[in-house]
Amino acid sequence: MTTAEAQARYPLTQGVNPWLVTCSVMLPTFMEVLDTAIASVALPYIAGSLSATNSEATWVLTSYLVANAVILPASNWFARRFGRKRFLLICIVIFTIASFFCGAAPSLAVILLARILQGAGGGALQPLAQSILLESFPPAERSKSMAAYGLGIVVAPVLGPTLGGWLTDTWSWRYAFYINIPVGILAVLMVSRFVHDPPYIKHARVAPFDNIGFGLLCVWTGCLQVVLDKGQEDDWFGAIWVRWAVAALLLSLIGWIWRSWTNPRGLVDLHILKNRNFRTGCYLITLLGACIYITITILPLYYQEILGYTAFTAGLVVGPRGIGSFIGSPVIGILGSRIDNRKLLSAGFVGFGVCALFFGRVNLAIGPYTLLLPITLTGFALAFVFVPLATMTTSTIPREEMGNATGLFNMLRNIGGSIGIAMATTAIIRRAALHQTEIGANISASSPVLQQSSRQIATYLGHHLGPASSTSGAFGLLYGKLLKQSALLAYVDVFRWTALLAFFCAAAVWLFGKPPRNAAPPPGAH
Repeated sequence: MTTAEAQARYPLTQGVNPWLVTCSVMLPTFMEVLDTAIASVALPYIAGSLSATNSEATWVLTSYLVANAVILPASNWFARRFGRKRFLLICIVIFTIASFFCGAAPSLAVILLARILQGAGGGALQPLAQSILLESFPPAERSKSMAAYGLGIVVAPVLGPTLGGWLTDTWSWRYAFYINIPVGILAVLMVSRFVHDPPYIKHARVAPFDNIGFGLLCVWTGCLQVVLDKGQEDDWFGAIWVRWAVAALLLSLIGWIWRSWTNPRGLVDLHILKNRNFRTGCYLITLLGACIYITITILPLYYQEILGYTAFTAGLVVGPRGIGSFIGSPVIGILGSRIDNRKLLSAGFVGFGVCALFFGRVNLAIGPYTLLLPITLTGFALAFVFVPLATMTTSTIPREEMGNATGLFNMLRNIGGSIGIAMATTAIIRRAALHQTEIGANISASSPVLQQSSRQIATYLGHHLGPASSTSGAFGLLYGKLLKQSALLAYVDVFRWTALLAFFCAAAVWLFGKPPRNAAPPPGAH
């Protein structure tokens, strides 16, 4: 095929087959999203290696998400200022270099700094990929492009725990980060070869960088994360510094909203929220981010901390979600153009909620195959949520506003995920303490069941430890069971709350406007 024939056949991608463009931009996006989940099963190992608690180790996830979210709204300005292709390449290089420092980190402070840098480098990868894909296909085929995008976005988080667990058990948790290096190099080569900037990007007039807006964004997102991560350790508003941090958060958030609304050359144009579908999509993606990252983070921890699974086994158990996503993505690609996307969205959220209710029925006797079906269906349901949600949210956005829209859209998903992880971690700690108190209140020293159990255990231990240590050892084992049962009930609470959140989203889906049939593409989208 000659150059002229290629240009005529694929005018939107300047002669490059759009599926080659899809593979090129999905590779770094898949790598970036994978990294948000790949460390989830390695958290206990990271905590032990770096002398941190499990609660502190979750900062490895949340610090990444927050740094990622800060860059997301600014990605549109950087893409116009430096060129979308060049900016994409810069982000891939930063992300790859930061991955090396994450793997080589000797302390918790170093890995957190490296994760912040990694999140900053990876922040623009998703909106850039989404914008490129939406512009690489004709409007009639956008469902196919979003299905391909959704395949990477949905499958990566569910494959991450399996891959992370295998790398952690086979070599070290550090290889969960080192694996990004060869992938990043391949992504640089493919993007350099197949991705090109559209004419309106090449000739775009770029306003000066909004330093004030970006500074306010950094302040309120940073304060939000510090409060969520550290607040429960200091009894929330019982600590003076928490009250000051919340005050700074509110003031900077209000200032950022005012700046973004009134400044026509601001970093983010919030006037796009006047669009009903986009506004509804932003609400739902925030809640969806919380639901997804709660299950991605909490379920592997449950298998490791409560049931004693290794990292690889825990990752393998939750891995079938990837199978569900693989099955669901092509199905949604076919159904997306034939069925009202609101029906697909609502069905996806209901399916996710039902699966979360099944997770809420866990106990200490479940085996590795007990939750196989609901875990698989979770991945299938997520495919029915993400693709229609992204399509509905951007369906009425002009082409020139796509970068601004996708940046804000993805930022809110990460903010929701960070809030979800922090709240779930806090809830597990607090609810475990509450359940321990409740269970202990119903157990007395004179209880026949307690005395019989302690005598049986003491008799067994007496043959190994001697009579002097058997009684204290028996009560120590019983107390360990009490702690494990209390933690189990805390996980059950979190899973059930996640189900309620998903059911609420299923109802909120109908806030979307009804998609018109055979409607012309939105202005600037053709």
